[in-house]
Amino acid sequence: MTSKAQTTVPQAVRNALGVGPGDDLAYEILGDSVRLTKARPVERDDPFVHFEEWATEADSRAYADL
Repeated sequence: MTSKAQTTVPQAVRNALGVGPGDDLAYEILGDSVRLTKARPVERDDPFVHFEEWATEADSRAYADL
């Protein structure tokens, strides 16, 4: 562990989890050990998902930051 509390995930573990740069990892503490898994994507609450009339590319750009 570095002085900034960073660690390196070994290549074999990255391959087994199917993770790479930009992916999120989840840590679960189990007594004196930790389980490392690929984090599931967080579903965003999209208020426009049920309104097909707002499904154009222009609308997607306009509402992307909401």
